[in-house]
Amino acid sequence: MSINFTPIGYVHNRSSLDTHTEVLQTQTSEIILDKKYEDGLMDLDKNDLITIIFYFHEVDGYRLRLHPRGDQARPITGVFNTRSQFRPNPIGVTVARLKSVEGNRLVVEGLDAIDGTPVLDIKPHVLTFDEGIKTDDPRKDRTYKTP
Repeated sequence: MSINFTPIGYVHNRSSLDTHTEVLQTQTSEIILDKKYEDGLMDLDKNDLITIIFYFHEVDGYRLRLHPRGDQARPITGVFNTRSQFRPNPIGVTVARLKSVEGNRLVVEGLDAIDGTPVLDIKPHVLTFDEGIKTDDPRKDRTYKTP
């Protein structure tokens, strides 16, 4: 079976493969979507947090066991117990703070992706699915921006 994805957009920021995780977690990034997907952003700006799914385009190969973050002081563990980019399917998923949406341009904070990273999908951060928190009211299932 073959699975093919087409990026919906790309990440733009000042990060490269050498950027430390702590910097990635606090930096501001832009996501520029292909114009044909702009209508899909309707009402996304109401959300405080969004989930971004992206492709680790600079990764070559994978490791089933590794030291988390390459830190030799940390014990070896399985790749599926880490957020490492060295995965059999190099797909990243990050919850980021949505700062703004203007046309096909999103500004986010805390996206741990480097400049040029292809974005595969964007979803609202939903408490039931993303944190396992059940709510009795679907309107309370997200973290909305306060006016």
